[in-house]
Amino acid sequence: MNQQKIGAFLKELRKQKGLTQEQLAEKCNVSNRTVSRWENGNNMPDLDLLIELSDYYEVDLREILNGERKSENMDKEMKETVLQAVDYTNTEAERYQKRVRICNAIAMLLILAYGIIKDTSLYDYSVVVNALEFAQGLAIGMLFTGLIFSTRYGARVRAFKQRLLKKIQ
Repeated sequence: MNQQKIGAFLKELRKQKGLTQEQLAEKCNVSNRTVSRWENGNNMPDLDLLIELSDYYEVDLREILNGERKSENMDKEMKETVLQAVDYTNTEAERYQKRVRICNAIAMLLILAYGIIKDTSLYDYSVVVNALEFAQGLAIGMLFTGLIFSTRYGARVRAFKQRLLKKIQ
């Protein structure tokens, strides 16, 4: 997937509709900076937004993912488009799962260190006690960070639902 090509195509589609980045951002419930990043090829819209954009611009999702209008080779392109969409979704999911695993691993190591050192004679020193309390607080912070990352998809689903409800009304 060529993000620069896709971004240029999204910009072309927006201009064909006579919209500014700000107007499109308002329609998609994102910032105009986000739209700019899409069009520059720095970021890609979420899959639900890609589907919404393809409906709005009246183009196939495969055209957006290819960054150009469709050709005559429909069956092959359909298969490639589905594979690209799955790859895109899996890449996003893996990135957030990795962040959650890292946060949880760090938190578990800090909790383990706290439990081991607390039962030793090192716990008698105030510096060690302060360091362990800091480590415990850091571990709790890392667990909350992991929780926030893991609920990111819940927030995306809620945002998508709100966009659909706005469309219906």
